[in-house]
Amino acid sequence: MKHFKLFALLLLAPLFTLAQLDLSYQTPHDNIKSLADASMPPGISINNDGTKALLLYRDQYKTIAELSETELRLGGLRINPVTNISSRARYSTNLELFDPKNKTTSKIANMPANPSIANTSWSPKQNYIAFTNTTATGVELWVIDYATKSAKKLTDANLNANIGGAMTWMPDESGLLIQTLPNNRPKLIDTSVNIPKGPTISVNEAGQKAQNRTYQDLLQNKADETNFETLVTSEIYKVDLSGTTTLWKTAGMYSGMSFSPDGNYILVSEIKKPFSYIVPYSRFPTTYTVYNLNAKPVKVVTEVPLIEELPQGFMATRTGIRNIGWRNDQAATLYWVEALDGGDPETDVAFRDEVFQLKAPFNEEKSSLAKTKLRYAGITWGTDQVAVLYERWWNTRTSRTLFFNPSNANETPQLFVERNYQDTYSDPGNFVTMRNDYDQSVLEFSKSNTVMLMGDGYTPDGKLPFIDEYNLKSKSKKRLYQSKDGDLLEDLVNMIDVKKGDVLVRLESATQFPNYYMRNIKTNKLEQITDFNNPFKALQAVHKEVITYKRDDGLELSGTLYLPVGYDKDKKEKMPMIMWAYPREYKDRSSAAQVTSSSKEFTYPYYGSPIYWVNRGYVVLDDAAFPIIGEGEEQPNDSFVKQLVGNAKAAIDAVDAMGYIDRNRVAVGGHSYGAFMTANLLSHSDLFAAGIARSGAYNRTLTPFGFQSEERNYWEAPEVYNTMSPFMNAHNMKTPLLLIHGEADNNSGTYPMQSERYFNALKGLGAPVRLVMLPKESHGYAAKESIMHMLWEQDQWLETYVKNRVIE
Repeated sequence: MKHFKLFALLLLAPLFTLAQLDLSYQTPHDNIKSLADASMPPGISINNDGTKALLLYRDQYKTIAELSETELRLGGLRINPVTNISSRARYSTNLELFDPKNKTTSKIANMPANPSIANTSWSPKQNYIAFTNTTATGVELWVIDYATKSAKKLTDANLNANIGGAMTWMPDESGLLIQTLPNNRPKLIDTSVNIPKGPTISVNEAGQKAQNRTYQDLLQNKADETNFETLVTSEIYKVDLSGTTTLWKTAGMYSGMSFSPDGNYILVSEIKKPFSYIVPYSRFPTTYTVYNLNAKPVKVVTEVPLIEELPQGFMATRTGIRNIGWRNDQAATLYWVEALDGGDPETDVAFRDEVFQLKAPFNEEKSSLAKTKLRYAGITWGTDQVAVLYERWWNTRTSRTLFFNPSNANETPQLFVERNYQDTYSDPGNFVTMRNDYDQSVLEFSKSNTVMLMGDGYTPDGKLPFIDEYNLKSKSKKRLYQSKDGDLLEDLVNMIDVKKGDVLVRLESATQFPNYYMRNIKTNKLEQITDFNNPFKALQAVHKEVITYKRDDGLELSGTLYLPVGYDKDKKEKMPMIMWAYPREYKDRSSAAQVTSSSKEFTYPYYGSPIYWVNRGYVVLDDAAFPIIGEGEEQPNDSFVKQLVGNAKAAIDAVDAMGYIDRNRVAVGGHSYGAFMTANLLSHSDLFAAGIARSGAYNRTLTPFGFQSEERNYWEAPEVYNTMSPFMNAHNMKTPLLLIHGEADNNSGTYPMQSERYFNALKGLGAPVRLVMLPKESHGYAAKESIMHMLWEQDQWLETYVKNRVIE
């Protein structure tokens, strides 16, 4: 490895030499801050027929004060016990109505003052919009009447949104079912002063295998169990649009409510005991019961036990009834799935799953709808004779889409397509749906026996979205529309009117913010609906292109290249570069080589983006392709490090050959698995001057039952785990590395200890390393103070170890 010395500002020197620093939150250079602090256009929610829209305004970031509010972490949930909603909820601060036809915006009368808005929900016929408003003491329910452009508060601050949105619309729009705090709710146990009565003991005396991922925020003791039960227990009320409430169901740990399409029945899921200390609440015992409108139980559909043990593998599932729902095309028919292989992907069977149905009044035997050769992956309902069935198998990256007859289980389903789902170029698109008389989404038929598909249209020539017509009898396709390769990038959002040919689309370019348009595919008329402005004017003239290049083994790779603001391509001054990436696993080379980036995508420097640094004199290679491939019996991770280094070298070689960079001043960075990638690259190559690794996992023995796309456990593949672990190779790492991690990371496997222990190992072995722990932050960062400081840290690191690096 080459020796080098660093010329850094004297002001910065202490920041990188002391063991610990007492440092307040910093803000980055103005060239970065001006972009990170830009005011963003509102979000928009457009109804199904394109006639109504809601604009949602929100602050780009939370504050550290908001993140510092009381938080309990129980059973995989993060709850604010004062307000009874997720402590990590992101709020809108204002709503406005927008008329897509007249392009006019209307203020909404009687809105709450200084609102914190979440859980916005259009009513079934889309005449109203419900939302929650979080106050200092709790969560209120409000409803907007679109016709009168006015809002009304329906409840006090007594909703229980700790385990979801706390509400569901009645199909006739007369009101909602809501979950509220029980009147006799007990006080929470203060675990900070609670005196233990004994140890916490977990057992496995029967010797079952429970190979679970390393979940976060789990229950840990009896006090946690009691508090979890208190916080998720609700009463269910009916509330009409005048605000009159009626008790519908007494207290229980309700986790879901769903009306039948005709509105005569409600499927309710209720959590039961015993709880678990090794899996989150989604795997606690749960009972699914159908009730009538008077809250009388009609049918207990299933009582799911505690799921702590599952067979090994990503395609493993539990036995018994799962994936319960209502058929969208019928008044009140339940359907569900049951495993035919015991939930074990290693079992060799002709069919993996079977789909069943049960019609109201639910007193007959279940009937079979279809069987799947692979694992069930969903249904798009259509008519009594036609529906679409989806199957999937992760190990081979295979997906199958079939048409089946819901009225005749003996009729062999008709295969529409079987494909490698990572083969983006072969994606046939998604079936176009419409809203039926029950206001549910079902297949739309453009004519008899003919359905439609809308697809992204990724091709070797770029992204060219399309609309196809498919005849079920002749099995023939007809292309009705395909985007042209012009200056703007098009996305097909929604089919508004099949007969007229109206399609809601979104158009953007590198410098034009995404805006919505109505396109008529018959006349090709294009009418603009929204007119949002680009908030990042400083990047307006930045050169951006998608480059392609080859790995040493001939594999085609790609990345999005940005040149610095004001860069003169004719002079070709050699600049420092930042490469940002995230590895992805594939089972075939062809899919791994496909390009899905476009130079016409809007240039959006979100909080974790490296694009800010084009405004600081850096070349940026963003979203550099880092495929890890394992064909046949070979698994991708069997040669992870070799492929990782090969990807990085190919990218640097490509940009270097273009004459833009000084290859001795290249940094690499990534978040989560991208951080894991970064640490490995610095451990196994001398390609980089420095690295930035955010919220990563570095010791794979701490995730022994699988990680990312690795389903083998540590004891089955110890060499793979050890070779891939930067912690195990810390003695090889001499390149400056900036580690950043949220102190409250809740992502499976990337708990904060991963960065803390890796830092200690690197420090102990003399590597130049800096660890920044962001208080209160989770896996993704939310507070403005944290994000500005993160950008400052990254900028200081790059300026010191990359831009000002001089080779001796």
